[in-house]
Amino acid sequence: MSQNPPTLYLMCGKIASGKSTLTAKLGEPPKTVVISEDDWLASLYSDQMTTIADYVRCAAKLRKAIGPHVVSLLKTGVSVVLDFPANTIANRRWMREIIDASNADHQLHFLDVPDEVCRERLRARNASGDHAFAASDEQFMQMSKHFIAPGDEEGFNIVVHRPGGTP
Repeated sequence: MSQNPPTLYLMCGKIASGKSTLTAKLGEPPKTVVISEDDWLASLYSDQMTTIADYVRCAAKLRKAIGPHVVSLLKTGVSVVLDFPANTIANRRWMREIIDASNADHQLHFLDVPDEVCRERLRARNASGDHAFAASDEQFMQMSKHFIAPGDEEGFNIVVHRPGGTP
């Protein structure tokens, strides 16, 4: 019986584009672990994060600690769904280092969702209180200014998701 090789699943999409929902689905198969930036940041640094600059500082610390762990998991045959935003070239460069160090297969899931749909979802998510972080419309726009869609030249296996469609 053949087994699928360990795979690193990456998420790219603006706030409330559906990354966490897709992450949960991708994390269902056996020998697959989900590692969520939001969960780790909330547990470790929630009292230290009030601005976007705070998020950037804390997220950098987390990436430094979690990267070698992800490489180890992949090398032992466990697939990893990395629910960290692959929304900038710098973040994707860090993710590429994990791929190169582990020699794992990978998929970069790009959730190409219009801003207004994301903002509607964000407002609903904030109202439900089910998410580790609530972001305002202003914070959505500030974060979205830094968003850069992945390009083929970056060398990722990109799977595009759009509302109402399938990859």
